[in-house]
Amino acid sequence: MNKTGTKTLETGRLILRRFTVDDAQDMFDNWASDPAVTKFLTWQTHPSVDLTKMVIENWIPQYEDGGHFQWAIVWKETGRVVGSIAAVSLNELTDAAEIGYCLSRALWGRGVMTEALKAVMHYLFCEAGFNRIAACHDVRNPASGRVMEKAGMKLEGVWRQGGKNNMGLCDVVWRAALRSDFEAK
Repeated sequence: MNKTGTKTLETGRLILRRFTVDDAQDMFDNWASDPAVTKFLTWQTHPSVDLTKMVIENWIPQYEDGGHFQWAIVWKETGRVVGSIAAVSLNELTDAAEIGYCLSRALWGRGVMTEALKAVMHYLFCEAGFNRIAACHDVRNPASGRVMEKAGMKLEGVWRQGGKNNMGLCDVVWRAALRSDFEAK
């Protein structure tokens, strides 16, 4: 793994960049305050934009390390921040990352998160030198699994009662891609 950090990435419809404190209102409005978005997440819905601002303020110093990979997803059409995607866990011994993401409900079902995930996977494999990228979802949230499948992740298995989110204990579906899978495409 190379400590390349969070660099700006661009796709057809998106700009993925570092968060700034100015993103707090968009984050709060577009996903952090929406119980439908946070339903299967491990953090609680934000009750105020002040909490969202505090969260972002805690993230910003982590960018300096070079080993922090977290992007604000900007919808080019509006210039607003509509989601986030990050390596939520790293294993330097195996050059592996676990990805987590969330997106404004207004953009669900439009391929936006798949587009972001593909861009992040390309960056993590090709520039940051990762060998394995994994992600998981609650078995009751198959839409998240479809995002992973469309991005090229393969099903690895289900951890029965292996996670806990805002719905309580849950079965967790794991998917992953290896650099060799990515290079073969």
